[in-house]
Amino acid sequence: MKNNKTRFSDNISIRNKKASFNYILIEKLEVGIVLQGSEIKSIREGKVSLQEAHCIVIRGELFVRSMNIAIYKESSIYNHEPTRERKLLLSKKEIERFKAKSEEKGLAIIPTKLYVIKRGIAKMEIALAQGKKLHDKRESMKKKDHDRELKQIKLI
Repeated sequence: MKNNKTRFSDNISIRNKKASFNYILIEKLEVGIVLQGSEIKSIREGKVSLQEAHCIVIRGELFVRSMNIAIYKESSIYNHEPTRERKLLLSKKEIERFKAKSEEKGLAIIPTKLYVIKRGIAKMEIALAQGKKLHDKRESMKKKDHDRELKQIKLI
């Protein structure tokens, strides 16, 4: 029998690296996520993409769309659909607050991080985000390059 301890990592943290480049993150919140068994196993293997994912409010509930969780190979007919909508777990008050802010100011709700805590529970960090203009992105790139150069100088 194969040793499962080597296949699954205990410290899983998937980040949406494009989020901080394309958006100005205003407010962050940690929420739970409803998953199937094969989905949590794929997440523990690190086979998740948050690049195109975004959150929407449907009938007073918050869902994440376009988050790609790869199909788990070991699961037979009980596998999941890779890009299905997944429900996020947070209070009605928080849902209404995020919905009001996103509609009022034209902000988006995007997932920034997905991680697994003890006992196989998955959590997601979502953020209210405002899209950056082209000149803001250029400024971010310049700052990142400058920080990298300073770090190299300190190491040498």
